[in-house]
Amino acid sequence: MAIRYFTVEEANSLLSEIRPLMAELLERRARVVDARPALEGILDDTSSNVGSRKASAATQDFMAIEQLVEKIRAYGCDLKDVNVGLVDFLAEIDGREVYLCWRFGEEKIQFYHDLHSGFQGRRRLE
Repeated sequence: MAIRYFTVEEANSLLSEIRPLMAELLERRARVVDARPALEGILDDTSSNVGSRKASAATQDFMAIEQLVEKIRAYGCDLKDVNVGLVDFLAEIDGREVYLCWRFGEEKIQFYHDLHSGFQGRRRLE
């Protein structure tokens, strides 16, 4: 797979595609997290083959989450954190590689960071 570099405009235009995928991903993730206490006993019991409606729903959510992650990554961006909906887009600014950084809930891409500094190293785009 070829490395793809994004301009701010290209990355921002993709947000209209990525935002609904991320919204669904985060919604399904929240359901799985909420169901976890009820599922622990079922998942720990390896001696029986007893399922439950919650376990089936959680399994469907896990499969959908995997598919949503792949759909998001298929755009050429890097899904950094499924817990908060953090997505990076490889870019070049002033001759160096950086990530344009977007977090679910932000209207547009307004920040970037060095490849190894992560979210805490975000700086505002000029």
